[in-house]
Amino acid sequence: MTADLESLRPPVGGWTTDHLDLLPEDGRRRELVDGAMLLSLRGQTHQSIAALLMVALHEDCPAGYDVTQAVGVRLDRDRFFIPDVLVTTAAAAAREPSRYEPHEVVLAVEIVSPRTISIDRVLKPALYAQAGIPFHWRIEIEDGGLVVHTYKIDPVHEVYTETGRWTKFVDTGEPFPVNLPISRITPRRV
Repeated sequence: MTADLESLRPPVGGWTTDHLDLLPEDGRRRELVDGAMLLSLRGQTHQSIAALLMVALHEDCPAGYDVTQAVGVRLDRDRFFIPDVLVTTAAAAAREPSRYEPHEVVLAVEIVSPRTISIDRVLKPALYAQAGIPFHWRIEIEDGGLVVHTYKIDPVHEVYTETGRWTKFVDTGEPFPVNLPISRITPRRV
């Protein structure tokens, strides 16, 4: 345990995306906020929602885009997030990146977890908008069901404005036409 903790000691000046490349692939989800590393694990329900959403979006996704999950986005040298699901340009996906740059991401989706509520609701959307990612979705579990909040960037003010709060269907034309029953992305145990 001591050696493991030693390997996570922050470098002088804080962690950077370059440091992340040197760490072992051990199943830990590592994200960076201003040089501080965030470690997290996702539960079964969270992962099931992400997988179901990825498949559903993939089915509607036009040729100019690609859908994936759990691939990181390098916002800058000291900020790195791993959206639960993301839509990128097809050109960016064709190079099979280990991480994306913000201009390659069209939609970043976060599924709110009990231990990361403030990060998922406030921090990540603010930094995604600041980085210029055009669309953001936030999925929450409320009263035994899912709620999908959709947002579009206001590029002048670098903030997201809500375009919908969906409890039965996500019916939006952006970033491409989506008519998605919430039941398709709801795991059996919610």
